[in-house]
Amino acid sequence: MQTQSIKNIIVTENLGKSVTTSDGILYILSSIDLIIKSGESIAIIGESGSGKSTLISLLAGLDTPSSGAIIVNEKQISAMSEDGRATLRNELIGFVFQSFQLLQGLTALENVMLPLELCGNKNAKQLATALLNRVGLAHRLTHTPQKLSGGEQQRVALARAFVTKPAILFADEPTGNLDSKTGAHIIDLLFELNHENKTTLILVTHDPSLAARCQRIIKLDSGRIVT
Repeated sequence: MQTQSIKNIIVTENLGKSVTTSDGILYILSSIDLIIKSGESIAIIGESGSGKSTLISLLAGLDTPSSGAIIVNEKQISAMSEDGRATLRNELIGFVFQSFQLLQGLTALENVMLPLELCGNKNAKQLATALLNRVGLAHRLTHTPQKLSGGEQQRVALARAFVTKPAILFADEPTGNLDSKTGAHIIDLLFELNHENKTTLILVTHDPSLAARCQRIIKLDSGRIVT
């Protein structure tokens, strides 16, 4: 019996990013060749300024490269318009940020419902409630972000990221603003949800213990992959 091969969800070819400064051209990323399989968990590590956040911004279609190609789900997003990339992000991609990025005027439930409502999902409230229950926030549905602790806000952000069941989840220092105990709980939830949804997980971290939980580690140094 033949086994079905796991497809490549993200491929980059000779990817580069540079900007022009008063001192000349600054090369942020150079010659990045990557193949990421569907369902993989990847940690991107490196010193501050090594290009980690720039790389995931490019992979997510939030920024455009100066050279090379980015192919996401067999579509070359580096050749797309901003509208095209926005459509692809809505269909495939979720985000978890260090700073949570919750809308302060909305409750926890409304924050999680929002991406579903933008997609026209009529079961937004039911699905958002179920996922907030899953992350242990059934008692905080009507609270706005300023009434939630940092750990609770990040759990809302996790629920919002996973509620549309994205094929790819990007997490940029997801525990950077949390104490170690709360951060460990958030990471457990992140990997549980990742496993349950078979999501491709790509995270940026300075935490070696978090990186070690991923299937593969990519290290950047001065804008180049060194491992």
